[in-house]
Amino acid sequence: MAIVQLIKNIGLDDSVTGTQTSTVNEPTVATADSGIFYTCNWAAASSANNGDDWKFVDPFTTLPSAANGFCCDQMIVHDPSRDIWIWILQYIAVPGGNNVFRVAVAPGASPDSWHWWDFSPVELDSSWTDLWFDYPDAALSNNHLYVTFNVFNSGDRFQRAVAFKLPLDALSAGSGLTYQWWTTVEHGSLRLTQGATDSMFFASHNGGRMLRVHGWPDSSNTVGSFDVQVNPWSSGPYSSTGPDGAEWLGRVDSRITGGWVSGTRAGFLWTAAPRSGRPVPYVKGAVVDVTTQLLVEEPDIWNAESAFAYPAACPNAAGVVGVSLAFGGGPRHPAHVVGFRDGGEWRLSITRDSTDGPADGSWGDYVSCHRHHPNSGEWVASGVTLQGGNARRNVEPQYVHFGIGS
Repeated sequence: MAIVQLIKNIGLDDSVTGTQTSTVNEPTVATADSGIFYTCNWAAASSANNGDDWKFVDPFTTLPSAANGFCCDQMIVHDPSRDIWIWILQYIAVPGGNNVFRVAVAPGASPDSWHWWDFSPVELDSSWTDLWFDYPDAALSNNHLYVTFNVFNSGDRFQRAVAFKLPLDALSAGSGLTYQWWTTVEHGSLRLTQGATDSMFFASHNGGRMLRVHGWPDSSNTVGSFDVQVNPWSSGPYSSTGPDGAEWLGRVDSRITGGWVSGTRAGFLWTAAPRSGRPVPYVKGAVVDVTTQLLVEEPDIWNAESAFAYPAACPNAAGVVGVSLAFGGGPRHPAHVVGFRDGGEWRLSITRDSTDGPADGSWGDYVSCHRHHPNSGEWVASGVTLQGGNARRNVEPQYVHFGIGS
């Protein structure tokens, strides 16, 4: 039977994060040869030797400020075909006006030399004078970077979601960037599929049991969609207290946080509340065939005592789906878990347990799972635990390189 092989499993301490961590830490990671780049709220770090040594990267000062200053949400991806790092950063809205998100690009050999572009809502529509971007997602196809954001107004009310398609050749060259964008007022928190080739797929809930799946070919500016119905699941309430009585799912919701595509099948994962046969919160899965537009399977991740939440997913080069997610409650403080799907079963391994539950009840909102480069049959994942206490100061991001063992 195949098992999870933990190749590198490293907790990033205060010297790596500059103590700029949060319980809602939202870590992401990517690799390129022996290089690693890691982001979280409100810190980043890099390693040039497979994680043996780390350097703190301050997102407040590494790049010039924009809008009303840097705030929190970040993502990192690496495009191996062009050997470029792509760093996405979110900035605070000016009072009563826009914020920006930044797409910064650096060559793989030197993730210190960045060029970048800033995007604001008013550049898309001149009437969007008081809107701001929040909650990013990012994924690559063969030739494009896709980025999604929710858009809120100055009263913090959701207005729409936006998806961007940016050509990788122009990002790599540092000039000549033209891009396409698409928006919807009906659906938010659009989750992109890791592993895309010539088309990107992304999904959101479409009310009740319906899943709305969007498709955006690399060669087109037309976004199509179809709906599939999944089996009953619940979007709340969520609760899963640990052995110290601490709640860690106080801000979890049913947003899709994991997406992948392999061949003609696209899969999506999200956190669902208890139901019959699922006594605690669990990860709900749905896999659809994008050609027949039919539901194929529903590969849930669940446990009878402890909750699973905040899943991320990515296929390796062979199409095997890897995952990164959180696990806790009942007899267990929140833990970070990685694994893969093998023969219809999830093979999972705990990378690290927390010593405590969070004082404020918060965790999330997302982690990451990407294909390892250059070992494309393996994965690299980010997670988070609490070490030695229950406050923000005790948060330690986790870097994990894992594969399939026997």
